[in-house]
Amino acid sequence: MGDTRDSDEKRTKNRTDENRTGGTQASGEVFLPGAPAPEPPALEEPTTPRHPLPPKPDQTGPDRRTPTGAATDLPPQAVAQQGQYLTTAQGARLPDTDHSLKAGPRGPVLLQDHHLREKITHFDHERIPERVVHARGAAAHGVFEANGAAEGITKAAFLRAGVRTRVFTRFSTVLGSRGSADTVRDTRGFATKFYTQEGVYDLVANNIPVFFIQDAIKFPDVIHAGKPHPDREIPQAQSAHDTFWDFVSLHTEAQHHTIWNMSDRGIPRSYRMMQGFGVHTFRFENEAGETSLVKIHWRPRLGTHGLTWEEAQLLGGKDPDFHRRDLADAIEAGAHPQWDLALQVMPDTPDETFEGIDLLDPTKIVPEELCPLQVIGTMTLDANPSNYFAETEQVAFHPGHLVPGIDVTNDPLLQGRLFSYLDTQISRLGGPNFAQLPINRPHADVNDMLRDGMHQTAVHSGVAPYHPNSLDGGCPFEAGAAEGAFIEVPAPVAESVKERAKPASFDDHFSQVRLFYRSLTPIEQQHVADAYAFELGKCFEENIKLRQLRALASIDADLCATVAAALGVPVPDADADVEVLDLDPSPALRMVGEEWPIAGRMVGIVADAATDVAALEGVREAIADAGALPIVIAPTGGRLGEIPVQRSFHTATSVELDGVLVLAASADPRSAQLLAEAFRHGKAIGVVDEAVAGVEASGLDTQAPGVLTGALQVVAAGLLGLLPRHRVWERLELGGEPAVTPAPARPTSPSSPDRP
Repeated sequence: MGDTRDSDEKRTKNRTDENRTGGTQASGEVFLPGAPAPEPPALEEPTTPRHPLPPKPDQTGPDRRTPTGAATDLPPQAVAQQGQYLTTAQGARLPDTDHSLKAGPRGPVLLQDHHLREKITHFDHERIPERVVHARGAAAHGVFEANGAAEGITKAAFLRAGVRTRVFTRFSTVLGSRGSADTVRDTRGFATKFYTQEGVYDLVANNIPVFFIQDAIKFPDVIHAGKPHPDREIPQAQSAHDTFWDFVSLHTEAQHHTIWNMSDRGIPRSYRMMQGFGVHTFRFENEAGETSLVKIHWRPRLGTHGLTWEEAQLLGGKDPDFHRRDLADAIEAGAHPQWDLALQVMPDTPDETFEGIDLLDPTKIVPEELCPLQVIGTMTLDANPSNYFAETEQVAFHPGHLVPGIDVTNDPLLQGRLFSYLDTQISRLGGPNFAQLPINRPHADVNDMLRDGMHQTAVHSGVAPYHPNSLDGGCPFEAGAAEGAFIEVPAPVAESVKERAKPASFDDHFSQVRLFYRSLTPIEQQHVADAYAFELGKCFEENIKLRQLRALASIDADLCATVAAALGVPVPDADADVEVLDLDPSPALRMVGEEWPIAGRMVGIVADAATDVAALEGVREAIADAGALPIVIAPTGGRLGEIPVQRSFHTATSVELDGVLVLAASADPRSAQLLAEAFRHGKAIGVVDEAVAGVEASGLDTQAPGVLTGALQVVAAGLLGLLPRHRVWERLELGGEPAVTPAPARPTSPSSPDRP
């Protein structure tokens, strides 16, 4: 049996001859590491069958040995994938891996789809014990109170007027591991477990209302593309790499989700300031048996806000736990975050469309201007977990955890999730009894006849866990509708044939992407372009950049030109075969232009030992009385009189502050840096008269918009008046034009706060 290490060492030694700088290496060029594959990809999707590529020259694997340790003479390729064609795990060649087997193109997904089940099952079990996606999370306990507005829409008991239901909500990033940073550009999960008296209801949402794919069979593909490259396990918690952009540029149904991710929503300011969306269309049924098609929204009372790119980078180094810390600190401080639960309610028509929008397509939104939101209740998070592992880590969500009055539709992404989530929890939590973990236990009677298995903690009595029985007196008995049983809505299934297909209405991948981009304010559009420029700039392969730019050309010519200029590549033409509609903009999609409550906003008060302690205490009380959180910042820790210093110049960071009030100027460069960052990021800044000269000496322009000077009481009041806008947008102008186009006032509801 020969030893293969010599040949491996030769390949490694010669890697500078075989590697490349984005193509074939020319004589005299410096070797640049980082190519994701051993040869450059084609611009177009490859269609000619070929065998798997060999490893890169710098790669090797374990010695090829048998399970009992005997060496073999097998080459490295012999233990990798084989053949030119896609197969099942059993070797059967597959004609299609993009579409689930359905009862007609719009029908439900069939259980007999072995390929779907094999693909999803294997994907669900690829990571243990950490979640495959949404591994990094933070959570809190709370209560949901219904206002009764949903009573004519659904018979769900927890949505009746005045009903209060305990909840547990977990926020998360999607791509990163448990140890990754909070402030990466990524989709966020927003999952809420309602402990209702009719059983557990899980609303498993995201902070983006659309998804990358239209069919669950593609979920392993998009996550494999977004995860770190499998050879080096980098980059962590990022989409700024070749495999992600390779996938989304080839699979254009992903473009809508991608542009939302490139917007300011991709880096939330706080979980407390983040929207949630159910993504799918659900079917609600009322007491009379009438049904509606419904989309579900969480709307934060504090508004929807994002971090600037620089702020996110600063936090990645200074405080990678910023979002979980922000949530926990706000709750501990009594600034309990709140969200209104709102519905878009549409007729349950046979074609399951609304205003020409296919409601079964999870890559499409229904603009609020076409179907306004109806607020049906409010969630308040009022308590932090006592043990991260027992609660935040072990909580198990599943979109199939439903209650009477809320049912699923034939959305092919939702249909696959109904299988995948249960399978994932069984793998991650070690067996089928995960519902018995304290954080997952229902707040309703459970008599399920499920027995034994790993981690069974109930001690069941009786001898007949089967139905029907007489030995246990017939118990448990089946319930009817009168007893509150969950009965699936008897939705009709159109006569058709089983096939792997999708409706023609799923084919428009760009019109709503254009709608989203053109609905944004200029400063938000600039941030989108900057995000694309950074993300694509991190890609190694030029053809992947060009392919994605071609997709941007179909979205908006100016966006494409801006990104192409930043990348230093030619501006491509839009694909002539792609028809893109010019839909009316939706101002509701903007994050800029409204005013919001300031509860929990953090105001840094810069002071020193010479500061009048009584004045400092008075302004602290005024800020707290307004609902914000005053943070005293001084050259060192300790106390100023009897007032504790929360941050020193050594530990303070501008990013956690929503405004800065300067009572004492300092020559310390760290103080100047804090003010300079707050200025660049559009934060409100107040400077009392006696500190103006020192602040100006540090280089701060005290005449700029949003920089207030004067007496303490006047400056403090003015600063608090600026906080509801989130930032001083006038300071972040774009090309000399105002950064803000005022959005129309959002309608309020009885359960919505008055907005200034």
